Parts: sequence; structure tokens; C-alpha cells
Amino acid sequence: MATTMDCRNWDEDIYRDSILLDRESQCRTVFRTAFAPNPNHNSYPDLIVAAISDGSIASFSISSCLELSSAGNSLMSVPEPSWLVQGHEGPAYDVKFYGNHEDSLLLSCGDDGRIRGWKWKEMLESKESAQGGVSKPVLDLVNPQKKGPWGALSPIPENNCMAVNYQTGSIFAASGDSCAYCWDVEKNEIKMVFKGHSDYLHCIVARNSHNQVITGSEDGTARIWDCRSGKCIQIIDPQKDKKLKELFPYVSCIALDASESWMACGSGRSLSVWNLSACECVSRITTVAAIQDALFDDNQVLAVGAEPLLCRFDLNGDIISQIPCAPQSLFSISAHPSGVTAVAGYGGIVDIVSQFGSHLCTFQCRGVQKGLPMQLI
Repeated sequence: MATTMDCRNWDEDIYRDSILLDRESQCRTVFRTAFAPNPNHNSYPDLIVAAISDGSIASFSISSCLELSSAGNSLMSVPEPSWLVQGHEGPAYDVKFYGNHEDSLLLSCGDDGRIRGWKWKEMLESKESAQGGVSKPVLDLVNPQKKGPWGALSPIPENNCMAVNYQTGSIFAASGDSCAYCWDVEKNEIKMVFKGHSDYLHCIVARNSHNQVITGSEDGTARIWDCRSGKCIQIIDPQKDKKLKELFPYVSCIALDASESWMACGSGRSLSVWNLSACECVSRITTVAAIQDALFDDNQVLAVGAEPLLCRFDLNGDIISQIPCAPQSLFSISAHPSGVTAVAGYGGIVDIVSQFGSHLCTFQCRGVQKGLPMQLI
């Protein structure tokens, strides 16, 4: 039966905004997720935080997503965030927790060159609307601008990734000006700059047991830095001994195992596993699509990339399993001590996968909508 519409109340602006909002939601990307701290580490996680391409930082309740999935007919839910903040002007690329308890800081970094931090306990206790409120970051760090000819300042370089060392009170940032910065959390100032890469940085991890950081760059190398001297002590080229090299080699992601003796390095359509003590590549895995994130799970490596698959490999490079995922391109993989894994990517979609490989729930993140109050400071 045909439906009728009263054109006398037609609002062209509202219609146009609805179309743009729908397109934006389809193009929204989750670049990183992080499970919230839980006093009982082995219990199932409930809250997960997402860094989204519209600059927003949002937390979602996994139990609420499970309820929506079981109650509705749709395979993908669009839950209301339990907390939402417009954290950055431009995309938000990473989120990390500084500390392991409720009194930890939630950190985010993004395209505007800022690192911002909020007290997680205050966020949990906040009674503000999920659409935004008056909460302000307690930490706001901005990358330095470089001086050019005649005193002109360069644009503020973006922050693509972060790492933390809680014992030394440090936050490390992989920046777009080919440098990595070490920030003092207490003093809110840069205490060291790591220079040596010839192109912008994609990733950074902290090797806290050795007081080192490892960076990965568009220049195709990974570098190990001494945090005491700021000097590069080792250069790793994942493509060096490869017979068929990538046309545009770059290091997209780096992961360390629990002992910080083994490293997984994603470079184009290959994933290599390194013994750092011997500086030796023990295996190299060739993949169909570019690798975009990886992590260790005991003696195995989980990896995601520009295809809708969560892949699990052993240290010899053999495939153990491949789990289909909802996002067509995956940018982030996060693991919880309970064995639950979250993968996220294009479309603003997050998949929660159980320790047995089954899908617990799939949901789409919603950012700050137009016309609603935001917390951009």
C-alpha cells in the first residue's frame, strides 16, 4: 500500500542533514579500542572505549550490546554510548589507559597533535548525558611546531599512536614529523625527542623492562631507542632479506609479547616475527591484504588488516584460524585477560569475539551528532 507525505511541512535543511549524517555514519572508522580497567582481571569485560574518525572518544557497555543483540532482529546494534566526548579536531587515532585501576587516566591522541587525558573514575561516576557535558580533560599536551624560513611555523604534527610507562611517568607518542616524543605526565612537558626516521611514524610500543621504545615508520624500518640517552640502538628492516619487496614498504604496526623478547612487525602484506635478543627474524608470513594491527596471545600472533578476517598464527608462521568479521577493513585488535577479543574498523563497527572464536556481539559506534552539546575543550 502506498504511503503519503505532507509536503507542507517539508524541511530541505533537515533532509539534507539526515543524508549527510547517514553518509558520515557509513564512512566512520574506529581506529583503536581499549578495554576498561577491571579489578577482577579474569572476569569478562563490560566497558570498551573507542577512538573514532570524527574525533570522538566513546565508551560502550558490552552487556548492553548483548542485550540489544538478543532482543532485536538485527545482527548489528547501534547502542547509546555510556560516555562520549569530542576529544579532537580531526580523527582520533588511539586510546590507552594510563594505570590499571579505576583511578587511571584515559588517554587519547589524534590528528590535531594533542594528547588528552580524563580521569576514568570521574567518567564512571559522571551523571552527564552520553551526548556530552562539562567534563574537561585533566591532561592536554600539544606537539611542538618547528620553525621554518623567516620564522614561519610548521603545522602541528599529528599523533598516530601512543605508548605508556607508568613506572617512569611517561607517555610516548609517534608523530607525523618523523619524531617520537616522550612526555612527562607530572610536569606536562617533553623530556625527550627521538629523532632518526626519515618519514612519519605509524606506531610505537614501550619495552619497559629494558627502558626502551620501539617505533615503526613509513620509511620501512623499525627502530629501538634507549630512553635514557634518546639514541637509536638498533635498526630493523623487515623487508631487508625479502626476495619480493613491497613497492612502498612501511611498518604499520609493532607488538611485543609478555616477556618483551619477541616482536611482531607488520609491513605491507607481510608479518614478521623477531627474536629481539638475537636480532633475528624467525618467521615471515605473507598475507593477502596489508597488515594494520597485531598482538601476541601467549605463543601465538593475532593480526588484522585490509580484509574482514581475524587471523591467528603460530610463531612459525602457520595459520591456526581465520575468523570472519563485520568490518570490511580492520584497523584495531584488542585483547582482554579473560580471552575476549575486540576488532574494529571501517563503518564504525566493533566485533566482540569470545575466547572460543564465536561472535558475542557486533555493534556500530555513533559519534557526536550535529546540534548536540559537545565536550571539545
